[in-house]
Amino acid sequence: MRKIKLIIEYDGSSYNGWQFQKNAPSVQEALSRAIKKLTGEDILPDGAGRTDGGVHAYGQVASFYTASRIPAEKFTPALNTYLPEDISIVSSEEADDKFHARFSAKGKHYRYIIINRPQRSAIWAKRAWHIREKLDFDAMREAAGLILGHHNFRAFCASGHNVKTFDRTVFHSEWRKDGDLYIYDIKGDGFLYNMVRIMVGTMADIGKGRLTPDIITEAIRSGDRNLLGVTAPPYGLYLMEVYY
Repeated sequence: MRKIKLIIEYDGSSYNGWQFQKNAPSVQEALSRAIKKLTGEDILPDGAGRTDGGVHAYGQVASFYTASRIPAEKFTPALNTYLPEDISIVSSEEADDKFHARFSAKGKHYRYIIINRPQRSAIWAKRAWHIREKLDFDAMREAAGLILGHHNFRAFCASGHNVKTFDRTVFHSEWRKDGDLYIYDIKGDGFLYNMVRIMVGTMADIGKGRLTPDIITEAIRSGDRNLLGVTAPPYGLYLMEVYY
């Protein structure tokens, strides 16, 4: 048996997330079906990040064991033959037997995109959060800087979690502008359930003047989710890269 590592890109608009679900389409299920068609094996590949429904990925990572003799690099074009157009294998390689897409990960890079203009966008409709009110970019940048470092991020975790600790380290947190687009990049050693979306929703409320940047520090200190803003919608979020 060999261990295969895949890097996967997908538009999450038509899926109820990465993880297999009995009554809803998932990226994991689509990949499992493609592997079955290619190798004849019933395999449920492990994923690095359990992205929610509507969330996209440029750099999701999956791993699985196979008895197939197909050269590792050939899994890329072969699986793409069987996958729908909104899922694509970017690369494939043989990995060490101990490698696990999720448990071997040392960190992740997420990106969130807001389109800030009065008119809705046809192009970005399912790929960015449309906010009509003018946002204070400087206030949002200030808030992003307060997220940096090692903290207890309990306040930024949605209910329904099953984690043992809320401590995480964020080593990059920054907004930039590109025309009407507000682009937020965050990198850290791990992320809690809906953590990035709660951060973005809160910073959007800061940009609207409903909250001030120091609410970030207060929420980290108190662990109180009620201090923070809305949870940003999933369709503006992208898993960019997983670090090993």
